[in-house]
Amino acid sequence: MDNTPQLYISNFLDYLKFQKRYAQHTITSYNTDLTDFFDYLQTQFNEQQVKSIKSGLVRSWLAELKMNNQSSKTINRKISTLKTFFKYLLRQGEIETSPMATIVTPKQNKRLPEFVDKRDTDTLFSNVTFEEDWNGKTEHLVLMILYHTGIRQAELIGLKNAAIDKYNATIKVLGKGNKERIIPIGKDLLTEIMEYQKAKAAQIENPDVECLLVRENGKKLYAKWVYNAVKKNLSLITTIQKRSPHVLRHTFATHLSNNGADLNAIKELLGHSSLAATQIYTHNTIEKLKDIYKQAHPKA
Repeated sequence: MDNTPQLYISNFLDYLKFQKRYAQHTITSYNTDLTDFFDYLQTQFNEQQVKSIKSGLVRSWLAELKMNNQSSKTINRKISTLKTFFKYLLRQGEIETSPMATIVTPKQNKRLPEFVDKRDTDTLFSNVTFEEDWNGKTEHLVLMILYHTGIRQAELIGLKNAAIDKYNATIKVLGKGNKERIIPIGKDLLTEIMEYQKAKAAQIENPDVECLLVRENGKKLYAKWVYNAVKKNLSLITTIQKRSPHVLRHTFATHLSNNGADLNAIKELLGHSSLAATQIYTHNTIEKLKDIYKQAHPKA
């Protein structure tokens, strides 16, 4: 008797969590995609037998997504989810062939990552006034860390006090797949962090002893808090559409690239597993060179 899709999904998510060590938000995304897929099969075809799923059923779901105006990026992500899921089942011997074998991922337009202009980041840290309460102090340090190090939002929230090496001026970051990397930091950021730690010990009652960044109640930050803080302050200095923590990661990488940093060095700082993921920032550099050429060359 075939197991239920829920059991297969549960086992698959455990595999992602305990063996692949995926981040929780990634696992949640996989769960959502798979649940939506099997809900569709149940509603449209009364089909819940995993071993009976053929490529035609997958194509039907993808067509439904397209009709509901889902973006190519979203559809590609869902295809990737299904491919990973059925590949797992194939390795487990639960199925003999994958229904994804003939599914082609649609092409999508490559968009350059948005980033904050250098003049605007200068304005952010030189002219924007942060509140003098604990929230203001934490928001300022959050923005500094994100821009000065290019770390991900989850990595920021997970930063430990012990990760700060004041003697070597570095931060130890725990990235995807529990991979550690060391990021050098400048004097300004190091000074800000040390002052924050002193203020936390003096002002916050029973703060989380491990976490670097905490709220007024002493608990560590959470994703929505960080997102709102970044969006609020970036809205004061830039008109770009996206004003998320990840935009500051793009900004960090783009500013390094624009100032001649080696691509492999940027890759290591960002914690990318492949150089291909980092190469997108060279396109921003090329765009900047084009602008300079058009403005400066008499025959442009």
